[in-house]
Amino acid sequence: MDLSELTRLYDFTGQTVAVTGGAGVLGGDIACALAGCGANVAILDRVLEPVPGILERLGPRASQVMAVSCDVLDVESLRQAAAAVVTKFGAVDCLLNAAGGNKPQATTSPKLSFFDLPADALRWVFDLNILGTMLPCQVFGKMMAEKETGTILNISSMNSFRPLTRIPAYSAAKAGVSNFTQWLAVHMAQEYSPRIRVNAIAPGFFVTVQNKFLLYDEQSGQLTPRGQSIINHTPMGRFGKGEDLLGTVLW
Repeated sequence: MDLSELTRLYDFTGQTVAVTGGAGVLGGDIACALAGCGANVAILDRVLEPVPGILERLGPRASQVMAVSCDVLDVESLRQAAAAVVTKFGAVDCLLNAAGGNKPQATTSPKLSFFDLPADALRWVFDLNILGTMLPCQVFGKMMAEKETGTILNISSMNSFRPLTRIPAYSAAKAGVSNFTQWLAVHMAQEYSPRIRVNAIAPGFFVTVQNKFLLYDEQSGQLTPRGQSIINHTPMGRFGKGEDLLGTVLW
């Protein structure tokens, strides 16, 4: 990630961005890029262990970042997190919803057919990806509505457009995120202010904690047949890197 190049193109000095899932692989890279471009960044996540590594990457700009323990499926937790961000930085100008993911129990395999996927696993994936996007939009979006300006950026997936073979819940949930994003963009502009913008990006294959088991063999570290098939159908011949998204996110 070339922060000097990004800084020449973007300056978010004085702006505050809340990033749900900000301690994750993609969320962490995005948080670093935003802080590198001058923004105050609030990392909101249930698991904060990776935060020291993120702060170390930022060097002197680490002072622009705060981390708050937050559950995107708990409205009261989100409200408390929002209050903490406002207390430290004064306001929230942008919400970036990077929380999301899949789980093995909601993934078909030779040992687990679609007909046997447990309801609780499917519900977990739906809740995390859809409610985990909608609820932060309620809490932080209300703040934007009150001041009649703000930006919300959701993370959908290319799976929402072209569902993959083994992850029915995740693909359907991300399609829901895309649909909700379009709905919210119209709703916020018409009901509150056209200066509130709502968009989404749809990444392709990135290696994360949730999907690594599908792409790499745990014992050998080599690509699984599924992982190799994905690479064979990817023009760039590799999985995505967090920095691949930064230009789109910052724009």
